[in-house]
Amino acid sequence: MHVTRYGSPHSGRTLRPYAALAAAFSLVAALLLTVGAPAPAYAADNGRWSVYPSSAEPGGRPYFYLTADPGTTLTDKVTVTNKAEEPLTFKLYAADAYNTARDGGFAVRSPGEKQRGVGAWAKPAKSRVTVPPGGSVDIPITVHVPESAEPGDHPGALVALDEKIDPAEGAVEVGVQRAVGARIYLRVGGPTVPGLAVENVKMEHDKPLVPGFGKSTATITYTLHNRGNVTLSPKVELSAKGLFGRKLLDRDLTKVPPELLPRQKVELTERWDGAPQLDWGDVELTARSQDVETTGSTSFFALPWLVAALLCGVLLGGGGMWFAKRRKARLAG
Repeated sequence: MHVTRYGSPHSGRTLRPYAALAAAFSLVAALLLTVGAPAPAYAADNGRWSVYPSSAEPGGRPYFYLTADPGTTLTDKVTVTNKAEEPLTFKLYAADAYNTARDGGFAVRSPGEKQRGVGAWAKPAKSRVTVPPGGSVDIPITVHVPESAEPGDHPGALVALDEKIDPAEGAVEVGVQRAVGARIYLRVGGPTVPGLAVENVKMEHDKPLVPGFGKSTATITYTLHNRGNVTLSPKVELSAKGLFGRKLLDRDLTKVPPELLPRQKVELTERWDGAPQLDWGDVELTARSQDVETTGSTSFFALPWLVAALLCGVLLGGGGMWFAKRRKARLAG
């Protein structure tokens, strides 16, 4: 569960409630909800309230899984359950989903942002609902897919945003507003084209001063880009080769988002402990998902600072001697 904060604890002034709300929706790019990694539970839940697709079947549905052709309309219901001891009032809205830049997590747009996909097409019958303590309310929703809708996946969520703004602990000028969302996975009929790319591979070396002493580490950054129109579950392998093709590294990466949404980019970082202190080679990242395989690579040249300084000194010294000899020869001539 992500907490949305309003205002700044370092601003030196107090925001009025309405100003705090306006600042939140203008400064906060998104609400991160309890719609994160799939879990055994069948509802998005923060302990005080939950949101999930309505179902008469035991166990229910974990998320909204919908398919539709352009120009069609779907109907469904969402259930909001209040687990608190007092009534709770929520703002209900649909939102588009995206991958966070930080770690590629599943996030949705805030109500003040422009919704272009399922966030614009799905409408709850009520935009505001009060749920009694221990009670549940079923709200019909309508999803109208426009004729111009692009084929493929359009992920999002049906969000119940608590209207109450609580003060954050230890920060007078910061407010907290919470939200819970039930994921929506909508696939629009038409050609599906999976596409994946590994881009902007870079490697920064943290080299010891003296070769053979201290740790040598490297930080590898890269961008994982879903170029297609369907959600992917990528697996990424990191490998490295040194001089003369020696294998230095070969491992599967674990810090990869389980879902890479269509047209989304995520910048990821991987640490390489024990990177070579003196070597010249290449780092390669191979990403695979749904029969799609792609690679990205970069070259590296590892040279300890002391060795680099000595080489630089030798080159400068040699250059100086050569220049002095040339000058002496010209004067003698």
